[in-house]
Amino acid sequence: METPVASGIAPDRARSWLLVPGTKPETFSDAATSGVDAVILDIEDAVAPAKKPAARESVLQWLGEGNSAWVRINDATTPYWADDLAALSGMPGLVGVMLAKTESGGQVEATAARLAPGTPILALVESAMGLEAATEIARAESTFRLAFGSGDFRRDTGMSDEPLAMAYPRSRLVVSSRAGRLPGPIDGPTLNSNESVLGRDAALTVSMGMTGKLCMHTHQAAIVNRELAPSPSDVSWAHEVIEALGADGAHVKDGSDLPRLAKALGINDSAEVFGISPAS
Repeated sequence: METPVASGIAPDRARSWLLVPGTKPETFSDAATSGVDAVILDIEDAVAPAKKPAARESVLQWLGEGNSAWVRINDATTPYWADDLAALSGMPGLVGVMLAKTESGGQVEATAARLAPGTPILALVESAMGLEAATEIARAESTFRLAFGSGDFRRDTGMSDEPLAMAYPRSRLVVSSRAGRLPGPIDGPTLNSNESVLGRDAALTVSMGMTGKLCMHTHQAAIVNRELAPSPSDVSWAHEVIEALGADGAHVKDGSDLPRLAKALGINDSAEVFGISPAS
């Protein structure tokens, strides 16, 4: 899937994923031009049951006007799920759907069966049951990428938001994504509006091996995009390593060189995708 959204970054590499309430159509266009890598119009958690039909209609109208976005739909155990899919199937401008509260690979495939062929599905894991099925979900044919619904996960399990408490679910999603040959998973959002807190949380996201992060506000995108991309000094280091060892490993001398070269090549690739130049 190479369809660019928002900033023009392909969804498999997208860092910042902005959730926008479907009840606020006046904010849709501003969100799409805010610098985020991907916009998700939310007709699930952000919308009260009585307002779901109106929110869905607002999303359909905006997409029908030539705009593009992802849509977070209701989970497969609710009556709203079928209505969401019936409305969105084949809809121009629909980049893909985020399936809320995913708890099995079967739910992903059932969702895919009601959408136009090839529509990418972000599987949002938000519960203990979902985490236990993470590898099955990741290996489902229609799963495009995993995402972590950290808030609902904490409510389901009683776990705190401390990094140590959240290390296991994050690492589980990373390992499952790798086992399913998916891009890195998308981390949950930071609710605190403080920029230093967001920067710290985004750095933690990177350290866990996750490559995207949900955002709740447009101003969070710039920080998330910066933290989830290599720094200029990282790029300089990568260039030095590649020059010394050869892009094809021609000058590798021992086994310890291979991990360094792999990391350098990965940084160089990301730098090209995100337009990061080496430090001068």
